[in-house]
Amino acid sequence: MNEVVYHRPELAARLAKLIMQVAVGSSASSGVFLAAPRRTGKSTFAREDLRPALEKAGAIVLYADLWQDLTKDPGLVIVEAIREAVGRNDGFITRLAKASGIEKVAVGGLNFSLDKIGLGKDIDLTTALVALSDESQKLIVLMIDEAQHAITTEAGVAALFALKAARDELNSSRHHGLRVVCTGSNRDKLAMLRNSKDQAFFGASMVPFPTLDRNYIGWLCEHIDLPSPLDPAEVFELFKESGYRPEMLGAAADAIRFDFFIDPENVRERFAELVRAQADELNANLKKVLHSLTPIQSAVIRVMGSMGDSYAPFEAPTMDLYAAAMKQAGIAQTAIKVEVPGVQQALIALQEKNLVWKASRGVYAVDEHVIVDLLRADGLLEGL
Repeated sequence: MNEVVYHRPELAARLAKLIMQVAVGSSASSGVFLAAPRRTGKSTFAREDLRPALEKAGAIVLYADLWQDLTKDPGLVIVEAIREAVGRNDGFITRLAKASGIEKVAVGGLNFSLDKIGLGKDIDLTTALVALSDESQKLIVLMIDEAQHAITTEAGVAALFALKAARDELNSSRHHGLRVVCTGSNRDKLAMLRNSKDQAFFGASMVPFPTLDRNYIGWLCEHIDLPSPLDPAEVFELFKESGYRPEMLGAAADAIRFDFFIDPENVRERFAELVRAQADELNANLKKVLHSLTPIQSAVIRVMGSMGDSYAPFEAPTMDLYAAAMKQAGIAQTAIKVEVPGVQQALIALQEKNLVWKASRGVYAVDEHVIVDLLRADGLLEGL
């Protein structure tokens, strides 16, 4: 039996129109970036609602999830999405075979290997996407889920610049257009792909992705199938408290479903307890990790959290802030010695603990904003 999914067709149709029909002065043809915290329904919406809406509007949609298999280089995941789309139709393969010097192609394209398509391969991404555009006579939309992961490797960065070249060519009057839609769970990370002129998608639109709302909670309460009904108003408040994460509500519902002795009259109270307990447990585990850091590791992440986008790990003012953070933590002045190698080792350790994220060009960011929120709530960012 298929999973029951909450759909947002109106939002999907509106976004599809904004992506495909570029208005005068719009930057949508440069790319559209949708940012929302992790586990808030963004990927489900992209797969289940936005992709069908774009296809219904006449686009060919390619989908690359950079978070699905973290053992794969994100550059290869993007290339494979393009190869898969090309491989669906013999007409595309024929065009590409001729482009690579193969004049005759066997039925089914058996003499043409899709491995020829890629970064540094016989057929670059622009040529492949042009063939797809010309053969289909349709606009192409490439959706990249968790797109910020692309800039963690050199191949990922190269793939983004290859897509920029393809976008510029396909959006000319000779072809039918290419739109690149990037989703990400961290706005600061996602912004690194479009905030500076040396990035592939400089100037692309950044759109805060709408969180699930009261309509979703009403739908959930109607379909949740517990021993007694829930109050949508109460559940919505719980939903907000838990960071708009559907999985928190789902896990609480499962715990009640498998509690064969629960009194139906206690379901609402027990549901609230379970949702809050999960949120508290997540934060408690994260706090344990933060409080287990060495003094230099703690100083680095606190300074990073306080500086935000302006964080430059090895500049002199930042090094002074590390020392100030260690002094605040009670480290004796004589024991405070902050040097570049120590900061480098701290950053590596913080990455290994999944507290810090690094782009391939040496730019660092706190992995999730909840980490900054916890540091601030504990007063650990004051004075920095």
